[in-house]
Amino acid sequence: MLIIKTTEGLLSEIILTIDGVDPLELFGENNVKLNLLRKAYPEITITSRGTNLKLAGEKKYTQEAKAKFEMMVKLLKEQHALSVQTVEDLLMGENLWETRLPESDNNRTILHTRDGKPIRAKTKNQRRLVEATETNDIVFAVGPAGTGKTYTAVALAVRALKNRKVKKIILTRPAVEAGESLGFLPGDLKEKIDPYLRPLYDALDDMIAPDKLAQFMANRIIEIAPLAFMRGRTLDNAFIILDEAQNCSTLQIKMFLTRLGPTAQCVITGDLSQIDLPYNQKSGLYRAMQILRHVDGIAEVELNVDDVVRHRLVKEIINAYEKSDKALREKAEKAEKSARKTRGEEEE
Repeated sequence: MLIIKTTEGLLSEIILTIDGVDPLELFGENNVKLNLLRKAYPEITITSRGTNLKLAGEKKYTQEAKAKFEMMVKLLKEQHALSVQTVEDLLMGENLWETRLPESDNNRTILHTRDGKPIRAKTKNQRRLVEATETNDIVFAVGPAGTGKTYTAVALAVRALKNRKVKKIILTRPAVEAGESLGFLPGDLKEKIDPYLRPLYDALDDMIAPDKLAQFMANRIIEIAPLAFMRGRTLDNAFIILDEAQNCSTLQIKMFLTRLGPTAQCVITGDLSQIDLPYNQKSGLYRAMQILRHVDGIAEVELNVDDVVRHRLVKEIINAYEKSDKALREKAEKAEKSARKTRGEEEE
């Protein structure tokens, strides 16, 4: 990238000549990505012509915009893609090199979708999840919504089935209502339960052709069922995923883990910030992780807000709730401390 600078006092003009990337990919259709840069730096003028980009205005802002633009070019060169959301994250101050994997470090395809698109780990923690399943029979994958826990686990299960490392896939989750009553839903038991299992169906739909998926399910090569249906069974020669495990009781988690046969592999996913159990019932997932943390053959991978691969607002929503929860905890601790102090003075 050729840079020509002219500076006069506090004003600066920088002309960047782009090479090695497609300007359309860099600027976006109808300059949508370039317009995001303009919106982020309204203090300066940003104009493009062919492979040249000119930044003119106050020196402080032209330098900042130049640094962001160079990051956009670097990301496009390394990952051969630059989404609008990636540009938004970058302009919001996200350090994408701390969490996102560059193309040179992200060439291990788990699986291809039905449309032929490669499914790969997008972040370092997602890669840790993939690697953990390669060396452990049981893996706990916990983190907030949108971090790809379930999708990655299903991709690993489908790969294992296609490579004939297992004979079947079993996907299960507890049927716990998120503030809704299961009994009032229409239909028979299957129709009542299917909405709870929809995320698993959606992931499978991405990876397996509809006719093949229907055949697998008819032959019980792929089985999707509520957790209660696992009781009394021995789950062997299978890749098993327990999804939404934060809504399991301690007894349910123990029941599930003791179903595993000698050649089974299991991924347990959950989000400890979204527990839908009654307020007086504790999540069995948290206790299971504490008890089993140091058992050989069991791994734990914790994903966080930096691993969110959904809409950029999901990350902001999670951060807002975490900030609010922290403030409430601090307020409660302060009130308890004040109450203890008052009680101590009264006793004296």
